[in-house]
Amino acid sequence: MELDNIEQLLEKYFEATTTLAEEKLLKAYFSTNRVAPHLKEYQPIFAQLEKAKNESFKRPFQVKQKSNHFKWVSVAAAVILFFGIYFMQPKNDPLENEYTQEEIASAQEALKLLAFNFDKGTQQISYLQEFEKNTNKFLK
Repeated sequence: MELDNIEQLLEKYFEATTTLAEEKLLKAYFSTNRVAPHLKEYQPIFAQLEKAKNESFKRPFQVKQKSNHFKWVSVAAAVILFFGIYFMQPKNDPLENEYTQEEIASAQEALKLLAFNFDKGTQQISYLQEFEKNTNKFLK
């Protein structure tokens, strides 16, 4: 019965659904010499996990300070970016200076009508292509 339990726990472990207590049971089982022969392949995994848990970095770690030059270049780039965004925004719509709202609305309506008719035309072309394909079948 214990072997079935271990196999179920292994499945749960590899699906990442085990609890800490269940993982502790698996580690304890695989640290013994009573591991079933068909489960021996998993023993090095748990041995390495135990070994990695006890490892630590012994050498001192020093972070190199970046130069002030880099800091100031990044600050200058950010300032230039903000000024560019601010000054590149249009203050008002250039179309409003040349055309009235009625003229803009009628142009938009004409473009909508053109788009609608264009869609109808492309639909007709697809019918024409289908017709041509079918007639070519009969002609061959």
